[in-house]
Amino acid sequence: MNNSTTSNIIPEEQLVSRLKDQDKDALSYVYDKYGAALYGIANRIVNDVEVSREVVQDVFLKIWNKIDSYDPSKGKFFTWMLNIARNEAINKIRSKEIKRSTKTDSLDNYVYNVGDDQTQDKIEGLGVKELITNLEPDHQFVLQKVYFEGYSHSEVANDFEIPLGTVKSRLRAALKLLRKKQNI
Repeated sequence: MNNSTTSNIIPEEQLVSRLKDQDKDALSYVYDKYGAALYGIANRIVNDVEVSREVVQDVFLKIWNKIDSYDPSKGKFFTWMLNIARNEAINKIRSKEIKRSTKTDSLDNYVYNVGDDQTQDKIEGLGVKELITNLEPDHQFVLQKVYFEGYSHSEVANDFEIPLGTVKSRLRAALKLLRKKQNI
């Protein structure tokens, strides 16, 4: 019975048993039958094609390595796999790797590449780019990191080796200058 194809339906109990016996054909069957659903749940959470693929890879590794922890009295095998996918996706978006990659998006990605032309014209009409580029480089740097790249004050201080008080005072000074220029 180890030579099953995806056209054959393998009962859940037998599938779990084969996975516990480290049957690679059973894992292939699980991938063919459930891979798209697991990818779907990961992609809904992560919202990034490449990262979702990584999550699915991690999910299948976990299924392979942790199949002995599956308890049929607690739920269906599919539900167990979906929970693994959900947890892996949440762990991935909480990871430092993902937080760093979202923080390295440039100001242009947030302000200038909005998509529709009317919004683009409105943003350019505000003169945000000119206002920010007219700031001193230190002020501009801190403002961009905190407001456009999602860094906290502490993260800017730690990651760029700037004293926390300096980060806060530069940010305050930058905002004060922007208000003054815009008469807000």
